[in-house]
Amino acid sequence: MSFKFFDKLSQDFSELLNDKKECNVFIEVGKEENKKSFTSHSVVLRYRSTYFTKELENIVTNENNVKIIVKPNISAQTFEIILKYIYGGVVNIKNIETKTIYELMIVANEFEFGELTEKLESYLVESKASWLRTHLSPIYYSIFDSNKCNEFKGLKQFYNDVISKHPNLIFESENFTSLQEAALISILENDNLQLEEIKIWDYVIKWGIAQNPTLPRNLEVWSEENFKTLKTTLQQCLPLIRYFHISEKDIWEKLKPYRNILGMQLWDDLHQQLIFPNQPVKSLVLPARIISNQKINERISTIINKEHIAEISSWIDRKSTIYSLENVPYKLQLIFRGSKDGFQPKTFWNICNGHASTIVIAKVAGTDEILGGYNPLVWDNSTEGIYMETNDSFIFSLKNGNIQNSILSRVKNNRYALYYFDSDSQKARGPCFGYSEFSVRSNVFDFTKDKQCWCIYGPNYISYYERSIRTINEKFSIVDYEVFKIVKKQ
Repeated sequence: MSFKFFDKLSQDFSELLNDKKECNVFIEVGKEENKKSFTSHSVVLRYRSTYFTKELENIVTNENNVKIIVKPNISAQTFEIILKYIYGGVVNIKNIETKTIYELMIVANEFEFGELTEKLESYLVESKASWLRTHLSPIYYSIFDSNKCNEFKGLKQFYNDVISKHPNLIFESENFTSLQEAALISILENDNLQLEEIKIWDYVIKWGIAQNPTLPRNLEVWSEENFKTLKTTLQQCLPLIRYFHISEKDIWEKLKPYRNILGMQLWDDLHQQLIFPNQPVKSLVLPARIISNQKINERISTIINKEHIAEISSWIDRKSTIYSLENVPYKLQLIFRGSKDGFQPKTFWNICNGHASTIVIAKVAGTDEILGGYNPLVWDNSTEGIYMETNDSFIFSLKNGNIQNSILSRVKNNRYALYYFDSDSQKARGPCFGYSEFSVRSNVFDFTKDKQCWCIYGPNYISYYERSIRTINEKFSIVDYEVFKIVKKQ
């Protein structure tokens, strides 16, 4: 039988951290005015981390028999937490910003503290999913910026699930072509990537050409060497394209110009399939991606029903009567759902960026109210804070529960139809129609937590829409909200 006194052991070693006697390592972190020095003991560092074992072996002691380690890219706050972990095995993240927790995970990984890295990674995925979605681009790029392919598996899987549903977040981002090859491969391997295969091909070619800026812009003047260069760059990506699930038209228009990088066997097999579709081919045939095709009669929304969709469709087309359920000319494609993607305002701007012809639907907390707005314009998260002009936007309240009649309110001053916030304001502000005639916002960065959403009501306010969609001027929070793209049925 063993008696274990780990709490006392942790306490004693934590106190050792504050004991300056026999300290023989100085660690300098931070830059300029934020620079700070910490003292430590080499024997503790070496036995706690293989990283420090290697680092200390390569550093010569100075005249005071002290070794100095310089880490300018690590903040003092983060390193202080790391030191407490090294000495006492305790990490307290209560009241620490999520950004700092993420930075702590990165530093723990650099110092080869596997258990701490995994614990922090799990915490972020399980408890801070909304924050992770909001910061998708910088984090996704950074976790692949490593020579160790087995790092951050949980985060990579989390982001690949998000990207599979919202591929435009990566493929339409400004820095797409700087995406690491390992990250691109990870995305291409996903069977659930919600993107047409020919579009995936286009993006892969775009990425490959961007890695070779000396390639001629005009494909017609490419030499055999040029195609060889592109093929070498894309050698890990090309086998992941589902070639046999691309239409005949796209094969001839999009693939044929690059047939030199496909290989003769694959090109011959593609050609054969078009002529003799039932004959076997020698090339590997990957299964088609699993694309979700939602139908209008399915419950694609957790807030609105088929009747609501027919009513909104009628308003879009400015019809005097409501479409019958059989004659609705539009279908809805879900872009975003708060209960799935998070309620942080910035998440809305990141996911909806680049989408046009959308409706925003919100369920008010504590009432039967369903509020919303139609935006025919493209959502843009890169503006400096401007009003957007359109004649076709409108806001509405839908009949539901005790609410017997819907309210439609069209824009009356088209110069102020919507307001697109600057990057800093997007942290607290979501979609805004007019002068807060329908505005989703939160001062605590979660639309469900504080009553800051607003639909102005009364004669004391400027109004850019025909009428108010509420009969009270009280601010409110929401239970859930959704954004759908309006798509014309074929």
